[in-house]
Amino acid sequence: MTWTFTDDVDAFLDAAGASLTARPAENTLVLTVTGTLRRTGPHAYGEEDPLLGWWRGADGEVAGTLVHTPPYPPMLGSVVPEALGPLAEALSPTVISADRASAEALAAGWPGHRVEQKQRLYRLGELVPPSPAPPGRPRAAVAPDRELLVAWHLAFAEQVGQPGTHAERLVDERTADGGLTLWEDGGVPVSMACVSPETAGAVRVAPVYTPPEHRGRGYAAAVTAEVSRAARAAGAAEVLLFTDLANPTSNGVYLRIGYEPVSDRLLISAEEAR
Repeated sequence: MTWTFTDDVDAFLDAAGASLTARPAENTLVLTVTGTLRRTGPHAYGEEDPLLGWWRGADGEVAGTLVHTPPYPPMLGSVVPEALGPLAEALSPTVISADRASAEALAAGWPGHRVEQKQRLYRLGELVPPSPAPPGRPRAAVAPDRELLVAWHLAFAEQVGQPGTHAERLVDERTADGGLTLWEDGGVPVSMACVSPETAGAVRVAPVYTPPEHRGRGYAAAVTAEVSRAARAAGAAEVLLFTDLANPTSNGVYLRIGYEPVSDRLLISAEEAR
């Protein structure tokens, strides 16, 4: 009953891949991050090598996973409670992103710990496109949009308090594979939504961004509904997204267009990590 750690994404997926794909919604972050590492290389998210871990129980089955791609915080996939104590001993983390119960259990012994962010995972139920729809139409992003889209990705990263280290790569990949959609009004791009590559039958919508001057007009709901429709039409069994629970507007938008809550996720840090 031990954790094993590596910087080799192939070794990680050979060991833990079946466990991850058995629960694609709960493991969507780990699946998309490790998928990117496999496609792009170990430094897709930053200059430091990644740390990838899995935990095996007494029956020999993988029942917990962790990925850490600095400068982003360590992140747990689905994990059984009995794996948390050994993880704390092995890594002594001072910041963690995990499902609510796991994050709170790990942080219980951290003096002065604080919840930095609360997120909610949603899955698409019955899609309800906004009615009336806002003016304009969707279109796929193309190469000439790159400068604008990189700026929007960086603005989104700043808005949610994340590093913007991979904005250029993300724009280029999503533009090339058709996973980045713009909403245009009067020929002017006013909102965007991205969709991750399909893994284990699931895709994740992220990020969705509307510049401040275009907010409040329904563009984000419309472009999210469009990429969700397209993902389902392309065969995705699960269409997922995360929201920041501190933003009631975005949570309300996604509920109205047919997304349903699955679980909550917390980012918690200890005093010394701030």
